[in-house]
Amino acid sequence: MGSIFGRYFQVSTFGESHGAAVGVVVDGMPPEVPLDEARIQKDLDRRRPGTSSFVSPRKEPDQVEILSGVANGKTLGSPVALLVRNRDVRSADYEEIQRQFRPGHADYTYFLKYGITPQPGGGRSSGRETVGRVAAGALAKALLEPLGVVIRAYTIKVGPVVAEAIDPDFAETDPLRCADPAAAARMAEVVAQARSEGDSVGGVVQVVAAGVPSGLGDPVFHKLDAVLAWAMVSIGAVKGLEFGTGFGLSGMRGSEANDPITSGGFLSNHAGGTLGGISSGQPIVLRLAVKPTSSIAKKQRTIDLHGLDRSIVVKGRHDPCLCPRIAPVAEAMMALVLADAMLEDMALAGIMESHRRAKKKGRRNEDRRDKRS
Repeated sequence: MGSIFGRYFQVSTFGESHGAAVGVVVDGMPPEVPLDEARIQKDLDRRRPGTSSFVSPRKEPDQVEILSGVANGKTLGSPVALLVRNRDVRSADYEEIQRQFRPGHADYTYFLKYGITPQPGGGRSSGRETVGRVAAGALAKALLEPLGVVIRAYTIKVGPVVAEAIDPDFAETDPLRCADPAAAARMAEVVAQARSEGDSVGGVVQVVAAGVPSGLGDPVFHKLDAVLAWAMVSIGAVKGLEFGTGFGLSGMRGSEANDPITSGGFLSNHAGGTLGGISSGQPIVLRLAVKPTSSIAKKQRTIDLHGLDRSIVVKGRHDPCLCPRIAPVAEAMMALVLADAMLEDMALAGIMESHRRAKKKGRRNEDRRDKRS
């Protein structure tokens, strides 16, 4: 199973939903970066369940433990291992359906590929795996922060309700992480209605990274937007993605879609912050289509391990809308990609500087030989 992401800033998540713990190992974190549990905990608290009636009521403190790679409040340059123990596991909720496949979940495909029967809470395919991503993302943010990079994610659509205004600060106070104060109550009504009917609802999360320097990204196959797409779609509930104006560009002419460049900068940002797969210095803007939570209390049709038709009602504790908890995960994945690209850029700059110095030294040696001759 692919559990490793990144080339220079590399993360490897581990753990299952109802196992002893979940976590991550981060390799490539430079030394002397200020870091402690409180910094990581801040983002984990934004992702954790049990914080409102609009998310899973599972009561997990998600308290992070730094096992290695940090001493006296600073990173050592060695791998950083982070652990979060599972405290509120109720595997009994899944006993009645452990031989049936939950529609919308990975139970069926995991069984076909690995021969693994449905695991309590989804096992490795559970959204709980994202704890490790968010913890690693906090490290990436610590690396990016001194460079002026700020990443924000928030809900801009739930069901049919669309945010007309964007206020990232308000989003941090809203249980659905809605960015529009005028739309928040209507979004809440949509989620409450779905929950009362034993159902769930999807939405759209927008992610913006401001302060990203130009020049990040590596054409052709490692374009910055290509890697970001990989990162975002690797989040389980994300089923669609667009950059900048995205699908809206399909209805425009080139004269409308192009971002004019002036001596004062770009006049628009339809491209979403990249050109040719390389960051342009504009904010990176992308939107994620988040599907409704697959675990619902409504009766659904499925099959069992023997291929026989069954009906299923999924018990347990689940989110009626995933958007508010997807947002911090999306921020983390953005941070991981940018940190990786930043370290790659620094490595390339170091190599180019070494070549420049070697050439300069070679020219000096040639001049000395010429003088001697």
